[in-house]
Amino acid sequence: MESLDWIILIGTLLAIVGYGTWKTTGSQNVQDYIRGGNQAQWWTIGLSVMATQASAITFLSTPGQAFNDGMGFVQFYFGLPIAMIIICMVFIPLYHRLKVYTAYEFLENRFDLKTRSLTAGLFLVQRGLAAGITIYAPAIILSAVLGWSLNQLNIIIGVLVIIYTVSGGTKAVSVTQKHQMAVIFTGMFIAFFLILSYLPDNINFSNALDIAAVNNKMNILDFSFDFENRYTFWSGIIGGTFLMLSYFGTDQSQVQRYLSGKSLREMQLGLIFNGLLKVPMQFFILLVGVMVFVFYQFNQAPIHFNPHAQDVVAASSFSDEFKTLENEQHELFENKKTLLNTYVTTPSEDLKQEISKLNTLEKTNRDQAKIILEQAANEHQTKIETNDKDYVFIHFILNNLPRGLIGLLLAVILSAAMSSTASELNALASTTSIDIYKRSLAPDKDDMHYVKATKWFTLAWGILAIFIACFASLFDNLIQLVNIIGSVFYGNVLGIFLLAFFFKHVKANAVFTAAIITQAIVIYGWYFDWMPYLWLNLFGCTLVIMIALCIQLFIPKQNVITTE
Repeated sequence: MESLDWIILIGTLLAIVGYGTWKTTGSQNVQDYIRGGNQAQWWTIGLSVMATQASAITFLSTPGQAFNDGMGFVQFYFGLPIAMIIICMVFIPLYHRLKVYTAYEFLENRFDLKTRSLTAGLFLVQRGLAAGITIYAPAIILSAVLGWSLNQLNIIIGVLVIIYTVSGGTKAVSVTQKHQMAVIFTGMFIAFFLILSYLPDNINFSNALDIAAVNNKMNILDFSFDFENRYTFWSGIIGGTFLMLSYFGTDQSQVQRYLSGKSLREMQLGLIFNGLLKVPMQFFILLVGVMVFVFYQFNQAPIHFNPHAQDVVAASSFSDEFKTLENEQHELFENKKTLLNTYVTTPSEDLKQEISKLNTLEKTNRDQAKIILEQAANEHQTKIETNDKDYVFIHFILNNLPRGLIGLLLAVILSAAMSSTASELNALASTTSIDIYKRSLAPDKDDMHYVKATKWFTLAWGILAIFIACFASLFDNLIQLVNIIGSVFYGNVLGIFLLAFFFKHVKANAVFTAAIITQAIVIYGWYFDWMPYLWLNLFGCTLVIMIALCIQLFIPKQNVITTE
């Protein structure tokens, strides 16, 4: 990185932190600090909701996901517009009428304190883990790139977020997220058009799509019911709908974004705006990854994108074996490049089959490289990440973008990390303060006491997130890891809310018992891989409803507390 990149990167981040702190200091009551004074307009809500979900993981992992597996991952988001409509019709009117600070307050009105506390606790566990991952995601990539200590980067990112989130609460999160999304969209559009400009003169956008299609990267829809395939139309439209209902309807990190709206209409419009824009945005980010793949069809890509892994194997007894594999990969690249140039001018089925064979050989080589890297790591008694999906996009940025734009794209990644983490810390602190501290530990204090308590909880959750980040490790893919964590808990929580909304005869004890049983079964099922993780949302939701209905049959009748 050059001086200009550092100036742009550091200047962008400090400007966002400074602006958020300056603009939102001085909250004197809980209404201002937790609900932002209910001043947010619909477009601010929409961008804030989107920024909360679009973490650094989105901009690191999604292009790498497309590079390896193509556009099919977009099916994961097909359920989102459906979920937005349901939430606008059912969830938001109820939250607005009850004037709740958190989603879980409603559950005490409908059931009892222990059900509220259990659901809030489930949220705190899964979102606390996710907050650590959203810090860790960009830190591990940048540590490999910049040569900095991973733990130092975890602390730097965490501290920057803590500063303005503690200072301004919900309003600070919303204010900064508008500017962060502007940086993010600008950086991604610039990257996309630069990739196209870097393609050979005879390759236009249409040709690039053809090349991606020949390499099986444009298979967007999969209507199979194959449980071995994580991303199909049905898993997205069914499992994705339940996941998005849980996330946007019951997860406080999202609920808090739209509870800050000026009116019911502004809240609903904000979510509809998110529903309309989110799928195209994810499609575009995946398309960026596919274009990176096309770029590397004409420019030699490393056999493995993790630079740390390459350093380890170079210093091991496996270096010659790895070098041989790299030479084979180079020959495959040259042969494939020749075939693709021919295919662009005179496409044929025979050429497609030849290209497909070379693809298979390339994949075999990359898989073999991972095995060698693992052997080298064992020899050095160290741990390296052999799954390099999350390094693909950052490798392209650092090795191909001009000076200045590298700093901008790194600012995109860190801005996304900060915006998502800020929302999570804000929601974790609000839930701890309102649902646990105020309700059960210190119920009779003044407003300023709870504002100060929420700030302290924000700091505590921030420190815990940094701690989790320092002990995290990469999974198959970071974006999958966050969604897996959510899917293990979200179905159960959504089922509790659906019982509250639609099953008025079901009472607190039945729901509480069913929720505990369901969570144990879902964790067990996930651990033993009963089904792809997206289906855990439907499974958990259905299971808690069925168990609660069965238990209720055996519990003596009691008065039901309703919200009517």
